[in-house]
Amino acid sequence: MRLSGKVAVITGAASGMGKAIAELYASEGAKVVVSDLRIDAAQTVVTDIESKGGTAIAIAANVAKEDDVQNLIDTTVKTFGTVDILVNNAGIMDNFVPAADLTDELWERIFAINTTGPMRTTRKVLPLFTEKKSGVIVNIASAGGLQGSRAGAAYTASKHAVVGFTKNVGFQYATQGIRCNAIAPGGVNTNIGTSITEPNPFGMERAMAGISLNPRAGEPEEIAKVALFLASDDASFVNGTVVTADAGWTAY
Repeated sequence: MRLSGKVAVITGAASGMGKAIAELYASEGAKVVVSDLRIDAAQTVVTDIESKGGTAIAIAANVAKEDDVQNLIDTTVKTFGTVDILVNNAGIMDNFVPAADLTDELWERIFAINTTGPMRTTRKVLPLFTEKKSGVIVNIASAGGLQGSRAGAAYTASKHAVVGFTKNVGFQYATQGIRCNAIAPGGVNTNIGTSITEPNPFGMERAMAGISLNPRAGEPEEIAKVALFLASDDASFVNGTVVTADAGWTAY
């Protein structure tokens, strides 16, 4: 029970990697807040966790909205008394749109969810963490945040920003008992593909140029195990860095 008694908030936790992380954290003793836009789906995850003896609640939240983020953390504290672990998992793709075809609207929407969302949740939990000199943040970045063309320009830039934000927070708060790391998954079998509606042909062709080099797709549970390690005391000396989980895809 590596997370016994800890309170963990996970965004985008109704499906995919977020769901797998929520379920694994609960099985390791954490009280889990399953946060998602889709409250019914989030509640289904909670029901499943409770059926296995775990503790969880569902909170509807759009991380692109400041009020939702405020309510997410405030409700968590009201319910469980604190926050110990924050997992910023919510994210969307960008239809592989290349820079020449980018609109302000698409750029701002991708950044609002993928980058500004994690900033807001982090900003909200840091006062709790600094007061008790303890806390862990796990950001879900992407291989697209390490390489130049795993998606379109907006997604790529947004995930690079998450990596930079992770390193900044990790170092600046390191002496206050706070750790902040990121996971950079490669291709994982989740439903994030549903956020791809009308892929840009040119952008998709360029982004998929190296897909044949990908050894295999991962499963959400494999990413969850990395997230468990980073949230636990096993990773007490791991801070301000990115753990790549991609079967070796970016090693080529």
